Amino acid sequence: MSQTTSIRYTIIGAGAGGLCAGIKLLEQGQSDFLIFDRELQVGGTWYRNTYPGLECDIAAHLYCYSFAPNPDWSGPFPPQPEIRAYLEKTALDRGLEPHLRLGNGVVSALWDEDRARWQLELEDGGRVESQYVISATGMFGAAVVPEIVGLESFEGTIFHSAKWNHEHDLRGERVAIIGSAASAVQFVPEIAPEVEQLHVFQRTPNWVLPKANEPYTEEQIAAHHAQPELMEESRVQLMNVAELALSYTSDDRTFFDAAEDAGRAALEVVEDPEIRKLLTPDHPFGAKRPLLSNKYYKSFNRKNVELVVDPIEKITPKGVVTADGREREVDTIILATGFDTHSYTSAIDVRGRDGVTLREAWKEAPEAYFGVTTSGFPNLFMLYGPNTNGGNSIILMLEFQVEYTLRLIAEAERAGVDWIDVRREVMDEYNAGLQEELDSVAIWHVGANDYYRTASGKIVTQWPQGFSVYKERVDKDDLSSFETGQV
Repeated sequence: MSQTTSIRYTIIGAGAGGLCAGIKLLEQGQSDFLIFDRELQVGGTWYRNTYPGLECDIAAHLYCYSFAPNPDWSGPFPPQPEIRAYLEKTALDRGLEPHLRLGNGVVSALWDEDRARWQLELEDGGRVESQYVISATGMFGAAVVPEIVGLESFEGTIFHSAKWNHEHDLRGERVAIIGSAASAVQFVPEIAPEVEQLHVFQRTPNWVLPKANEPYTEEQIAAHHAQPELMEESRVQLMNVAELALSYTSDDRTFFDAAEDAGRAALEVVEDPEIRKLLTPDHPFGAKRPLLSNKYYKSFNRKNVELVVDPIEKITPKGVVTADGREREVDTIILATGFDTHSYTSAIDVRGRDGVTLREAWKEAPEAYFGVTTSGFPNLFMLYGPNTNGGNSIILMLEFQVEYTLRLIAEAERAGVDWIDVRREVMDEYNAGLQEELDSVAIWHVGANDYYRTASGKIVTQWPQGFSVYKERVDKDDLSSFETGQV
């Protein structure tokens, strides 16, 4: 029988959120915590995803911790290896290494009501007992494999873009890409020059805007080192622009109209007018996740790249058959079909009061109070939980949520209570108001797809206001929103 480790805090996930939580605990003088992650290194989604061309869509001086600016970014939108290296360096510099338990994920968590402790089981069979659990599993967990007839019959190579097969050589191959959103927009231009033939299967065209991504000069990087205030000024400007531009509840369409104009202008690079028309979205900018690329549209000027808009009917051992009956024989299929963005912490077997699982509590749709706590699951806090995604930097949101979480715990400690659990009526009232705000965002009801919505039609990913509004609201919240208790 494995020994049980008793600690004050368990942090699940060593991505940006989990690392932030650990760093802030250390800053408060609290060292009784461990960070578990199934991966062998820190970085979360920036460790797992390694497809060609992967880079951030949020400018670097904003896509980093406010307490750890990075003067060494190579450009405004850094590539994946740089972001991963930044997270690794920050974890090391901030003293997290002794607290990391990598290559060992949490598989289940059970609330012990009598002892006010969480009982967790690990992948290696170990057990952990913890008063508080901070789940930083994020939104981009399991990769989605589409349900296409015959997919398992394909005799060639097949892999998901989230699990890129770097050992497989695509040079000279005939390749099918199923999906045309965030990941495909980035890797299509990278692999197009080396394959013999590329078929891009598009279900819905997306707005793909250009981005100013000229590499920083040596002089600029030196200035970032010598004058850190330049990075802070850039951060504040970027945050303010994002807050104003992506104010979805506002009636002001100035930014959105300008974005559509920029998108149409970007499409002009496509030489064939018929292909350009097929790549032009029929929904307003903002209805779906906005995408950025300076290279994607140019790819369709290549003779070896075909845009396919006919629906896929089935996969055969040799290729892909569309609804018009045509079969395109290929050597490799790459699934660029995204992630399950609706599971959040329920991807783990979490059982709260009365043995109710988080999956059961969220059977209609995931919901939480400020995206952080869910009624019936005491002392469980989530980072990047339901309805906390938006147009600003998620790093900013994570910092706000960690600050809120640790403040609530500190209030509980001062009150001398062992557990806190958001009141059901408080959570219900909050979510009713949140859904009203979401209903007011007209563009999300024009073309919002499964990325935002559950099968029931409820939007469970998006925060409808600016992130500064989120911070204002959580700053006003306190322990009165929670039930409390002692053992």
